[in-house]
Amino acid sequence: MSASSQRTKRKLSLLQLAEELGNVSKACQLMGYHRDSFYEIKRAFQTGGVAALVEQRRGPRGPHPNRVPPEVEQAILDFCLAHPTKGSQFVANQLRLQGVQVGQSGVRGVWQRHDMLTRHKRLLRLEAQARHTTFVLSDEQMRLLERAGSDVLPQHVESNAPGELLNQDTFYWGTLKGVGKAYVQVVVDTFCSLAFAKVYTSKMPVTAADTLFDRVLPFYEAIGVPMQAMLTDNGREFCGKPDSHPYELLLAMENIEHRTTKIATPRTNGFVERMNRTLLDECFRVAGRQTWYITPDEIQRDLDVFLRYYNLERSHQGYRLKGRTPAKALREALQIDALPPIVPDPEETTETEAEKLVA
Repeated sequence: MSASSQRTKRKLSLLQLAEELGNVSKACQLMGYHRDSFYEIKRAFQTGGVAALVEQRRGPRGPHPNRVPPEVEQAILDFCLAHPTKGSQFVANQLRLQGVQVGQSGVRGVWQRHDMLTRHKRLLRLEAQARHTTFVLSDEQMRLLERAGSDVLPQHVESNAPGELLNQDTFYWGTLKGVGKAYVQVVVDTFCSLAFAKVYTSKMPVTAADTLFDRVLPFYEAIGVPMQAMLTDNGREFCGKPDSHPYELLLAMENIEHRTTKIATPRTNGFVERMNRTLLDECFRVAGRQTWYITPDEIQRDLDVFLRYYNLERSHQGYRLKGRTPAKALREALQIDALPPIVPDPEETTETEAEKLVA
């Protein structure tokens, strides 16, 4: 029995109960109706019989009368695919110039039906369309997807050998009471994700150069692998006049090519950016809650412990390593059984000249 027939049966029961009791108020109280409703039901039954008690479905039947025609809806969807970041008013104005008559509310209605009300959702629709079709994205669409962090665009860094390309970045951890500002110079080999890092209390060109000179260059010299290129952002600690900038001078002396990322596009240095996040989540947020640091050396001590674990014991699930550790991937590439120390022995660690300058 449908809900409509059940309601009709209850109305008939109300009329019958009122007649048997001879008391309309009592019948309405027992059946849960108001007295005014009783008399409306009684008049409807007297004029139209049982058919008049059946409730009619309210609202328009079929498509909504204010819905835009299908061809207009398709024009809106096509336009938003080419310009996903434009607002509803712009879309309506532009389509009217093309002979498609639609208002701002009509555009938003189409967006709502297709779950495209936000700019991010429209960008995701463009991303899904690009994934399942073979059309070539326009320059504007490429820029929008890149700015939104899309994973449709090819983003893998091509690196076929150790030392071919290394990424370096300055990671600002924070300001610690008793220590001051804590910066970490981070270097990652894009071939095997081998990582080096060193703590400083200043962000200067000499610190970026010192990390290479003290940690990275000695290691690659020990394994007999030349460093070919270094990728950094455009920060002042990495970029400057070639004849006077410490970092640029060091790279020139070692015959290492210096590449820089696109301005305001940190994803192009994604290897080291991901390493920064790993250091923050797995090292600093853990060790920082267990130790009250007084000097940068104490931070470096815990950082070195993590780097040994990261390079020698921690498995990586990326498309390059597939569960291996960075050290294992490097050994297999070089076909050697052992590597020199990636992190210096704590007992042999001494303060470098750069550390004295920035302390």
